Amino acid sequence: MIRIERDGAVQILTMDRPEKKNALTGEMYSAMAEAIEASNKDDNIRVNAILGQPEVFTAGNDIGDFLKSAAGGNMEGAPVVRFLRALGNNEKPLVAGVDGLAIGVGTTLLFHCDMVLASARSLFKTPFIDLGLVPEAGSSLLGPRLMGHARAFELLCLGQGFDAERAREAGIVNHIVGEDELKARTLATAAAIAEKPVEAMRLSRDLLIGDRAELKERIEKEIRTFAERLTSKEAFAAFNAFMAKSKR
Repeated sequence: MIRIERDGAVQILTMDRPEKKNALTGEMYSAMAEAIEASNKDDNIRVNAILGQPEVFTAGNDIGDFLKSAAGGNMEGAPVVRFLRALGNNEKPLVAGVDGLAIGVGTTLLFHCDMVLASARSLFKTPFIDLGLVPEAGSSLLGPRLMGHARAFELLCLGQGFDAERAREAGIVNHIVGEDELKARTLATAAAIAEKPVEAMRLSRDLLIGDRAELKERIEKEIRTFAERLTSKEAFAAFNAFMAKSKR
């Protein structure tokens, strides 16, 4: 589930499915998308903050649930697509606190964040190609911009895991903090952003982001390619192997 709370002008989205390593279901994607979309229209929300659980930010998609929602390669109505588009359209500063596993979308959503704090025991990994798929969330565009082609290839194509220090060097993480203070530091950072002059913050952030058209176009291209790959022999074999392994 996703717990949605308010602390002053900060909207807090907490992934709360620890028994499944916060694997994201369609219901969870829908809840996060709705919260982000709603924040764009709510002047009382100045910042969104995303948190996970101790030792696990998120293990990425709940594979079984995901395959049901994207049956036959039709992703247009899939909740994950709504969430990806919500990230591309998000108008409010976004802060994340990562402790432990940040797999797949758990890493790529961070490319949309303005500030990311992580514990030293965090692991960032995107096994898209191992599943016969392609990167998503605009990461094929944002990744090279953020960390250069070579490191983006290492993370997104090779699927090499980055520890917290490597992620900080790559520009994914702003600060590495103790796991015991992660939540407090993340919310304090969000609160500090919320206290800034609202219009000046909005204009400054928009200048840093630049024209969103290219990002939105890339997200849509990734969605189409991802959907096509879901029906490929490579993906079929990879998902069958994954599901068989998970049942052991």
